[in-house]
Amino acid sequence: MKTIKDMPPHSRPREKLKERGPSALTDEELVAAILGMGTAGVDVRTISRQVAALIREHKDDLSLDHLLAVPGIGLAKAGQILSAFELARRHLLKETVRIATAEDVLPLVADIAGKPQEHFVCLSLNGANELIEKRIVTIGLVDKSPVHPREVFADAIADRAASVIFAHNHPAGDPNPSDADLRMHEQLTEAAKILGLRVLDHVIVTRNRHFSFQAAGLIKA
Repeated sequence: MKTIKDMPPHSRPREKLKERGPSALTDEELVAAILGMGTAGVDVRTISRQVAALIREHKDDLSLDHLLAVPGIGLAKAGQILSAFELARRHLLKETVRIATAEDVLPLVADIAGKPQEHFVCLSLNGANELIEKRIVTIGLVDKSPVHPREVFADAIADRAASVIFAHNHPAGDPNPSDADLRMHEQLTEAAKILGLRVLDHVIVTRNRHFSFQAAGLIKA
């Protein structure tokens, strides 16, 4: 397994944080940025992966004993992590919206589901799949909404987003993607790759139904 030193400089957690901000890092990368290095026997990426899993499992109940059970974690490293958590709890903690499935997207785009014109929305997310911002990018005609990658990604880049989710409505009521939708999605996905953004899903909504590109297997890794 590659160590952090083996990674390209722009992919290393602290360098990535400097260039794109902490919201662009995954859970594992954030832990690695806190710890800095591993121990003689355990690489920091291995430690970070196990610590991130503990954080997701225990959340606010994460304890010193949980962390000390991880190979390579001693009192100093455990203290770094728990201290960061406590500072966040005291000063920064706020309600967040985390998106895991298309069903999590639906309440966020319910306002466009019944619109008589096609609305295209971009959701920007941080490295933990938490919503940073929702924006209506374009409003089109009854059956189409012209979308250009420049308009879609300008604000997501300014947000220092790690990933995006697209959504648009079909006023006619059929949520299945048209050929134009498929071409648009492919164009936006290719642009996102160039910009270093992940496309997590593309959801088409109507008043009563929805179609998820991710659930349909149309999202390329």
